[in-house]
Amino acid sequence: MRTEDLILVLANGPRPRGRAAVVKRMGLALVVSLAGALLVLLVGPGINPDAGAMLATPVFWAKLALPLSMALAAMRVTARLSQPGVTVGGAWISLALPLAIVWLVALAVLWIAPPGVRVAMLLGHTWRTCPSNIALLSLPALGAMFWAMRGLAPTSPTLAGAATGLLAGTIGALVYCLRCPEVHVPFWATWYPLGMALPATIGSVLGRRVLRW
Repeated sequence: MRTEDLILVLANGPRPRGRAAVVKRMGLALVVSLAGALLVLLVGPGINPDAGAMLATPVFWAKLALPLSMALAAMRVTARLSQPGVTVGGAWISLALPLAIVWLVALAVLWIAPPGVRVAMLLGHTWRTCPSNIALLSLPALGAMFWAMRGLAPTSPTLAGAATGLLAGTIGALVYCLRCPEVHVPFWATWYPLGMALPATIGSVLGRRVLRW
């Protein structure tokens, strides 16, 4: 190929999307993700029968704060990974900080709790189903967010896929709060991150192939 032809191909090739395109695609994917997760919750595990009373308790909003803060941070990380030349930087800290806080609180709660109740606080009543339910509710978000990322320009497919999967997991966990009856911080600190890690792992595997360009 002549040098002039190569220059022409490069000039006419696909260009990275701008910030407006990132916001538009990811915003649309977010709406679809939340709607899809709610639909799966309604036809699958179902909303907690005591959801009305649950919403009026501070415990519910404290529990909601973990996936909500992580979802906002994961959205920021994923958006940055979708654009060539944009560094993630401090966004990693904003993603890890909610986990670090909830783990510290969980350790403090377990430390001051009587030894006989520590295992019950950690396992709750739903430890067997919590991670799988979160992963199930994350599936619509996984599809929607990968669609969004496919239309952008991630340059690290595996890392971008993992971040996309983690974002889907946080959305699944966020919606799962409407189902979860658990009230102890050690439970959330253990099983919610495990549930989010499942789609993150799937996302990293899919990203190697799906997000190449």
